[in-house]
Amino acid sequence: MLTILGRSRGNSGFCDGLSRRGFLKIGGAALGGLALNQILALEASAGVVNSHKAIINVYLPGGPPHIDMWDLKPNAPAEIRGEFKPINTNVPGIQICELFPKIAQMMDKFALIRTLCDSDGAHDAYQCMTGRKKSDRGPGNGWPSAGSWVSRLAGQADRAVPPNMDVMYQTGNATWGEPGTAGFLGTKYNPFNVVGRKAREKSDDMILHGITLERLRDRDRLRQALDRFRRDTDPSGGMDGYDNYMQQALGILTTSKLGDALDLSKEDPRIVARYGQCDEAFQRDGAPRMVENFCIARRLVEAGARYVSLNYSRWDWHGPDGMNFVQARQDFPLLDSALSALVSDLHERGLDKDVSVVVWGEFGRTPKINNRNSRDHWPRVNAALLAGGGMRTGQVIGETNKFAEEPIRRPVKFQEVFATLYHKMGLDAHRDRIFDGSGVPRYPTDSDVEPMRELI
Repeated sequence: MLTILGRSRGNSGFCDGLSRRGFLKIGGAALGGLALNQILALEASAGVVNSHKAIINVYLPGGPPHIDMWDLKPNAPAEIRGEFKPINTNVPGIQICELFPKIAQMMDKFALIRTLCDSDGAHDAYQCMTGRKKSDRGPGNGWPSAGSWVSRLAGQADRAVPPNMDVMYQTGNATWGEPGTAGFLGTKYNPFNVVGRKAREKSDDMILHGITLERLRDRDRLRQALDRFRRDTDPSGGMDGYDNYMQQALGILTTSKLGDALDLSKEDPRIVARYGQCDEAFQRDGAPRMVENFCIARRLVEAGARYVSLNYSRWDWHGPDGMNFVQARQDFPLLDSALSALVSDLHERGLDKDVSVVVWGEFGRTPKINNRNSRDHWPRVNAALLAGGGMRTGQVIGETNKFAEEPIRRPVKFQEVFATLYHKMGLDAHRDRIFDGSGVPRYPTDSDVEPMRELI
């Protein structure tokens, strides 16, 4: 995927040791011999439509503990209920963890799914990005991520902003930093990444350096002449569609819209402060606690992005004694601030009908606490929090048994959540088909999967 903001080698464990930020200077020439438009030709999106619906996918790498966050069991034995107490929300009958007081006071703006039942069980972002298990038999080149489906079917809302945006950091455990690919849809629908290994980089990599727009246009005329010659001499047809990519490259380079969206100095400081205090340190092999990226995601969809994925912190806590509860006391309040601020912003800006938000991890956690006072992997039940998109919020979907071990009412599958998000985008997951490389028609979700009736 195209990365604009760079990463350094540091202690990351990655071998190239290159700073992409230092290597790529927009308006200049090359990244490993590739100009920006050539990179976009591999990874950008095409097509323009007028409406602007969007999805923000917040991935919590490592498996957040459903029973300690959204489905507490205060009447269970101590070895199951854990250390936290439930609190009432502003929706009668709905309780969540005491460490989420801000979300509790606006629960009417959220929908809580307590019974995700088909988690793959692996430490991997794949299912949260595609809705499918890695073991699912797919077409050649693989299943597209949700962002790629949205990019292909909904198109681009603004020529200066790629529709499929990726704010996911590369992580020590590589599978926690992967937003998915476009699979058989083709590389031009891959996500456009704007962060690298470093937690914070300046967004001025998105603007022109040492070149005027007039000089850029002159170069464009030269490029057109050279491309006509290359196209005439290219027997493979590889130059087909190149002009579209160049137009997107020029759109990014000649406007400040994407750079402005990434620049929080242009945001009201009081709004930024609502999201909480960032922790730029990477959490072991996971992502940093960059609560500001929740604000960045909102700014990106305002600028024209249709799909934004981000990873937040590290939620694999069954290591040293008590880590599950020690880490929760740090991460829960930060997530509470960031997520409540994001959803508040969407409502205050009138975006709550158009922008959907989903928050989840790859699986849940064991109801029974282990001998290290932590919780282990538990794919039999998982949870998700949704907001916006014009969805019917202020409700809980599904019910688990008395120990939060498994669903006893309304089990939900990952694909059902994605079908709902697509529906709220105005996409029909059963009608909007694309033929794969073998000529087989493919759809964003399986034919027997419907949007969740409770939410629409």
